[in-house]
Amino acid sequence: MVNSHTHPTSEQSLDRALELALASTAVPMALLDASQPDLPVVWVNAAFEAATGYGLDGARSRHGDVVEGSALRPSDVDALTAAVREERPVSQTLTLRRADGTRLTCRAHLSPVRDREGPAAHWVVALQDLTEQLSHDAEQAALVEVERRERRSLGLIAQVSDLLMDVDDPHALREIAMMLRRALVGWAAFYLNDGGLRAADGIGPGHPPSGKGQRHGDAHPGDAHRAALRVTSTATGALPILRGAPARFPRDVVQLLLDGERDRPVELDLDGTYAPGSASDWLARHVGQDPGHDGRTTGDRRAVVYPVPGRRRVLGVLVVLPRDAGGLAAVEPSTMTVLELTARRVGLVVDNARLYDREHRLAETLQRAMLPEQAEVDGLDVWTYYAPNSENVQVGGDWYDVLQIAPDVVGVVIGDVVGHDVEAAAAMGQLRSVVRSYTFDITSPGPVLERVDQLVTGMRIPRSAGLVLSTLTRSGGGWRLEYSRAGHLPVLLVREREATQLLDAGGPLIGFGGHGRGTAAVDLLPGDFLVYYTDGLIERRDRGLRDGLAALAGVAAHVTALDAAGIGEELLSRLADHPEDDVAVVVVRVPDPRDQLERARSPRRRRWSLPNEPASIGRARHAVVRTCQAWDIPEAANAELVVSELVANAVLHGYGHVSLQLYDTGDGLRIEVEDGNPAPPVATDGHPGRVGGFGMQIVERLADWGWRQSRGGKLVWAKIRPGALPPGR
Repeated sequence: MVNSHTHPTSEQSLDRALELALASTAVPMALLDASQPDLPVVWVNAAFEAATGYGLDGARSRHGDVVEGSALRPSDVDALTAAVREERPVSQTLTLRRADGTRLTCRAHLSPVRDREGPAAHWVVALQDLTEQLSHDAEQAALVEVERRERRSLGLIAQVSDLLMDVDDPHALREIAMMLRRALVGWAAFYLNDGGLRAADGIGPGHPPSGKGQRHGDAHPGDAHRAALRVTSTATGALPILRGAPARFPRDVVQLLLDGERDRPVELDLDGTYAPGSASDWLARHVGQDPGHDGRTTGDRRAVVYPVPGRRRVLGVLVVLPRDAGGLAAVEPSTMTVLELTARRVGLVVDNARLYDREHRLAETLQRAMLPEQAEVDGLDVWTYYAPNSENVQVGGDWYDVLQIAPDVVGVVIGDVVGHDVEAAAAMGQLRSVVRSYTFDITSPGPVLERVDQLVTGMRIPRSAGLVLSTLTRSGGGWRLEYSRAGHLPVLLVREREATQLLDAGGPLIGFGGHGRGTAAVDLLPGDFLVYYTDGLIERRDRGLRDGLAALAGVAAHVTALDAAGIGEELLSRLADHPEDDVAVVVVRVPDPRDQLERARSPRRRRWSLPNEPASIGRARHAVVRTCQAWDIPEAANAELVVSELVANAVLHGYGHVSLQLYDTGDGLRIEVEDGNPAPPVATDGHPGRVGGFGMQIVERLADWGWRQSRGGKLVWAKIRPGALPPGR
């Protein structure tokens, strides 16, 4: 063990020093007897005793137990055995059992000890404590896992934000729920509070519910006893609650969320018993019966319900089923954070969408209320059209008016107030009233606009506006047009396939006159027609105003229609298929005695954009009757019934604008009605005990019909069946 050239006295000193060094080193060490098969321990140092709790006697008596509890794999045992047999150094990671029962993970380095030539007499074992290294590795792994979870959370929130950007997507909330299910939870769904909880796929208040379409508060088969329960409204005015519910029922935790009394997620036992008709009862049954929910996913029937908060009230709930059993306690903190942020972001977007929708509907209602019905003018053919920008769903200040000032005098006005909001619509309403009043009093366009300038300046209307005011006066067998322009696009006069812009009598915007307004005049001949329009008809991002005016003139000069509605339809189909702003159009045509001889040249297509309100049903009936008369279609009465039912369904069950289109197919009339609800129409047997429910039966009796999805919802069509008798005959 020592150098043979060492002096004997020095050898003894060195052996003693080595012995002391081995005993004093901080590295746990032991000496094993190689002459015995089980390599018993014959010496340990103090560091070994401190590390394992075993002295020499304990190590000798327990070393078999220590090895047996080392958690070695069979392959590791084989490798150690081979190394000992071949007397070569070997290292192996072990988990040893200390004297106090705790575990020591270490790296054992075994080396054979030879005195001279021949087999090893002993094995020396040095233990390297890995506890600190493993703790460091575990800490690093934990940090990496935390970072991974944070990245995953940020990625999920970013995906949620991306999905919420398209508020018109009817499946946005369903997509978010599916994303949460793939990444975090066993199952998820959103339920919005629209006069009662409903399963929601999209953001808008009118988006149809998923599943069976039931909502909290709807009647359920077999639950007749609930009708006797006394139901009132909560403070939110949205969900029913029960007064005098039996005390044996637990608190309605879902209602507490909806009422804002709790702002933290709650646990809902899907197999629990709740007060009949309560929010918790409805939600537990609905989630349990949802076809997308598989209770075996988690092995647990406890859902976690998160509030979806708006600015002033809770708009709904997000319901999830954790992947692991344990309900709320099983939701990891990082998952909890993602779910809460998702619910808050959804709530903010839903609230903004609802707020915008309310403002839009208010402005649209105000604007529609001030637009006149289709005017009936003796001696003139008049057609009017208005549609807001369908892509941006904005309401602007475009407006028109047709006035029967006297039996032989008709006033026509078209204008545009700057802006797309309630203020623009209100300014339009004020301006329309002022122009109407002065036109009935003064009649001549120039002086009327001068008075309007004076009054508008005093009224301090906050928005700029332009308009064209004109009067048509019957003169012998024709009509005389007088007009004045206030910062608006010129009226187009078309005569014998030649389009002329009426550019005279121009002036600044309303309120900026100051120096008087002129009046220009032109005599109209039979067959002439005038086109009044706002800039939405001609303006596009890819072309200038001059090019738009030239395009309008080119289309108008080549129309083949011989009635105002047909002319307007050709203009819209060629120029306004994809408008970038609101569109208002008025077409006035002086009838020509030759019209009846050439009526077959008129295109057989008409369209109307109607507000989602009951008054549109009457307007649609009137439109289809007039069209059948113009096209000499005999089934006008049947068409009136069919269009009445289709538009009524769109108004009652749809949302957004209602589009009505009529086509003469050559063998009958085709009616198309489009609204924003993608849910299909359903023919029922009526509603026992109350009026209604027979609309589609009437349509089936009189027409062939069907439906298809459209970009903005659904389109229902009906082809009037020739010779069909109306119901009751």
